[in-house]
Amino acid sequence: MDKERISYHESVLKMYERLKEDGVTNVWDRYEAQGLGKNPDQRCAFCMAGTRCDLCSNGPCRADAAKDKRGVCGITADGMAMRMMLLRNIMGASTYHYHADQTVKTLRATAQGKTPFKISDEQKLLGFAKRLGLDTSGSTAEVALQVCDFAEEDFNRKYYEPSRIVDLLAPEERKAKWRKLGIFPGGIYGEMMLATSSCLTNVDGYYVSLALKAMRLGIAMAYQSQIVNEYLQDVLFGTPSPHKIRVDLGVLDPDYVNVLPNGHEPFLGFALIMLARKPEWQAKAKDAGAKGLRIIANIETGQEMIQRWEMDDVFYGFTGNWLMQEAVLASGCVDVFVADMNCSMPIDPIYAEKYKFRLIPVSELIAFEGINERVNYLPEHAEEQAGKLLEMAIANFKERHNKVKPAPELPTGEAIAGFSPESITAALGGSLEPLLDAVKKGTIRGIVGLVSCTSLRDKGQDVHSVEVARNLIKRDILVLSLGCGNAAMQVAGLCSPQASKDAGDGLKGLCEALSIPPVLSFGTCTDTGRLADLIGAVAHALGDVPIPDLPIAAAAPEYMEQKATIDAVFALALGVYTYVNPVPTVTGAPNLVKLLTQDCKDVTGGLLDVEKDAGRAAENILTHIEANRKKLGI
Repeated sequence: MDKERISYHESVLKMYERLKEDGVTNVWDRYEAQGLGKNPDQRCAFCMAGTRCDLCSNGPCRADAAKDKRGVCGITADGMAMRMMLLRNIMGASTYHYHADQTVKTLRATAQGKTPFKISDEQKLLGFAKRLGLDTSGSTAEVALQVCDFAEEDFNRKYYEPSRIVDLLAPEERKAKWRKLGIFPGGIYGEMMLATSSCLTNVDGYYVSLALKAMRLGIAMAYQSQIVNEYLQDVLFGTPSPHKIRVDLGVLDPDYVNVLPNGHEPFLGFALIMLARKPEWQAKAKDAGAKGLRIIANIETGQEMIQRWEMDDVFYGFTGNWLMQEAVLASGCVDVFVADMNCSMPIDPIYAEKYKFRLIPVSELIAFEGINERVNYLPEHAEEQAGKLLEMAIANFKERHNKVKPAPELPTGEAIAGFSPESITAALGGSLEPLLDAVKKGTIRGIVGLVSCTSLRDKGQDVHSVEVARNLIKRDILVLSLGCGNAAMQVAGLCSPQASKDAGDGLKGLCEALSIPPVLSFGTCTDTGRLADLIGAVAHALGDVPIPDLPIAAAAPEYMEQKATIDAVFALALGVYTYVNPVPTVTGAPNLVKLLTQDCKDVTGGLLDVEKDAGRAAENILTHIEANRKKLGI
């Protein structure tokens, strides 16, 4: 493939050449092979339009709205496309909630003294407990257990029993809107049941009804799964605060034993760091012939880790996002790849065999063909399990080091990670007022939450995300980046203060005054709920301005998988202007397209914008922000 269709990052381009030389199957060539003719982006027209269904034995069916051609059951193209979107949303919501469930389980076991972890941010725990209306007079452990009990009780409410967490955390204006629309949710498990049952053949084929159910599910997911998950991870491992990190593939050194936690859950990753920092483990690695033992952060598990803990010579660096995975594995530097609940690829066993590393699933969600070893994470056994993984890595070092030629020298960059509502407030002197003043005065025109994956659709890895971000900061729009898109920003240098030279004069001045980058590293896609909480705080601080009227937007320049689709639907329910790319697979559903891109503004206040050109996408966002500034009189 051409360079621009591979990656924005020079390190990945170098590794692509190695993959070609080694004759190994890779994601770029597999993407190209899926295309029709000579166009890698061209696929089945009905699939691209979202108007194909194989949910029952009468199918597969195809629908054509222009001809009123329907599925055998009579479902329209609009119903077909929205039903498939809702099914994707259910997968995303359930995976988010799996993570939240594991976090609650880990906090409970920690409060009971059964894990190697500790409650690192007691004030965060007490503050969150107070927001939930809980008694905070007991011991720290007692309060933590109360929070766990409260969260689990709310998760298990019936779909027709209103969620206490949503009621306590969401803005009043939004709650009133959701109740009026009938989309105020119950417990997340009940909402997933309601949504899944609605997608059965001959149950709900009405695109508007399905869209509203998707929003219900999105609201439940954001407040119950995402906010609970991230706040409790803060309680366990510390609330993010700004610090420097090393990024890109150059953080991999073949002369060290390298263990790479990968996926989305950071529990074993943190346990690995805690052990690897002990002198006896470093001595074991040196006895095996290595210079030492390192934990290298990878993908979203890595992102969770780098946001909270500072780096040293043991917790050494962060590689990047999921499309770099094969490049990472082919580096010749990996000893154990620790695969938890997200973003480990089915192709990984082929890489493990060729590049001589151990591939170990650590979640019951993950399985690989031909891989029989696993260490399913249990909070009570986290230290023992981490030790087992380190032993595997040290034992693997000699074979890997002797048999695999490492990749030539790869670049290393620097970024600042660790921005959160608390750390942003701290950087501004203890309140949001300096940021709000900058918005009011027009120093910055607005704020965009860039909540994105990375995809090969239309352009190479991270190419479009970086283009969109550069266009936004040039227009004096501050960017908060989350998800795999956050790694794109970090590796591309946009999360470094030096990037302010590419910002507009207003944003540049603010960055220089506060010593911050123009793109603030805000975490993973799981932090979408945290971002929604910040948006609610900003709306309140401005005098309870309705969220749809704020000078803000959400952007997903390279959304990829099912968690991204539920994030976008939640953003629409929250009332946020939401830019997405690639074009979603709903174009064959004209009424649904109109609902999402036009009529939704009159329903929730949110709006979906789809635009392939980065400059036009940024200009559309700016137009929306300027219209809201005019509405607010600022």
